[in-house]
Amino acid sequence: MAPHDTRRPFKRAAISDQQKRRELSLQRQAQNRTEAQLQARRLASSILSFPTQNPDSQPFESIVEEPEPIVEEPETGAGDIDIRQAAKLKGSEARRWFASQLMLPEWMIDIPDRLSEDWYVFARPSGKRCFVVSSNGTTVSRLRNGSQLHRFPSALPNGSKTKEGSRSAQSYCILDCIFHELDQIYYVIDMVCWAGISFYECTAEFRFFWMNSKLVESGACEAPSTYHRYRFSLIPVYNCDYEGLQTAYTGAVPYVKDGLLFYNKHAHYQTGNTPLVLVWKDETCSRYVIDTDNKGQVPNQQQVVLELQDNGQLVTSDDPPVVLGCLNATFIQETGLHSGNLVRFAVNDGGLTFVDGKLEKADLHYVGKVHRARAFADSYSKIVFQYMVRHSPLQIEHLYASMGTPSELESNEVEMVG
Repeated sequence: MAPHDTRRPFKRAAISDQQKRRELSLQRQAQNRTEAQLQARRLASSILSFPTQNPDSQPFESIVEEPEPIVEEPETGAGDIDIRQAAKLKGSEARRWFASQLMLPEWMIDIPDRLSEDWYVFARPSGKRCFVVSSNGTTVSRLRNGSQLHRFPSALPNGSKTKEGSRSAQSYCILDCIFHELDQIYYVIDMVCWAGISFYECTAEFRFFWMNSKLVESGACEAPSTYHRYRFSLIPVYNCDYEGLQTAYTGAVPYVKDGLLFYNKHAHYQTGNTPLVLVWKDETCSRYVIDTDNKGQVPNQQQVVLELQDNGQLVTSDDPPVVLGCLNATFIQETGLHSGNLVRFAVNDGGLTFVDGKLEKADLHYVGKVHRARAFADSYSKIVFQYMVRHSPLQIEHLYASMGTPSELESNEVEMVG
């Protein structure tokens, strides 16, 4: 058989429209150039002024005493309502708002086309996902739920009150990070804004190049000191060819791995769920592949969390949401459920049924309401990925096979970004 006939020997049938949505997402970002600079300023203002949501957390005692930052009064505009309202939000509303500011990866349930040409890959650190904002001589990290993780001086632009670090109030930095608790390091996975310059509308290829050069120049990657409490670190990012994938998957890193992240090189920084960034994991590169219960045990049946709507439909957190079932009015009344409630279900033996790449039905069994501390239903891609892990997982061999054997590739060289 000719080499080109064996290029995708383990091609799996598509079980979603993930590839179609990837193409549409790329089309939309090419057509719609939003006011990214204003978006970055709003986010920086909101993160710095957002009230701490976790009363039990102990604030960090900074080496240099830092006063509360003075946040500029936002310019008048319709979008500014988001800032003022965000600063007053609490509980689930706060979590919803902050989660919408991060770019959230979908779970890889279909292998992207042109994986080896158009994608990067790197080993994702285990830890707390957060935004880090430096502005007005201080640095603040905020978790997805809006609670403050740390307030500290840093070597980021305008991140500490030193003469060298003094800049105008317009100079701020926003980094998308994972805080790795074992070594107390912020691993930077993306750059949203640097020295007041927005990168929302820039491709991942450009953002990664800029991030690698500017972060090292700033001194943020150096060891902690008086005016730089936490070290920041870059992550090795590889072109997702055969050897790049293999290096990310099996190569040694200074942190605990929690799966692989795949970035489309052309993807802009898009808030919310996006099919242009994907997460994938197995037992080799993550300690947590199958979801566990609140006791850390893997349940016998897969469990999913869905949101109840006015019409009784049970939907995912996607935009637009995916309908997985429907409850009748009598059952809703008997169980005391209300619209907007998050409800937990177990996936029965009937499982999930797909027809022509679309979910046709789901065999679900009601378990109960979810604690109100949780703000979101599961995404469709997470539900399907967890189902696949239990029944027919997307394996690393399938990813390798999608790009052929090493001898068939034009180049075996691993190219790191930056």
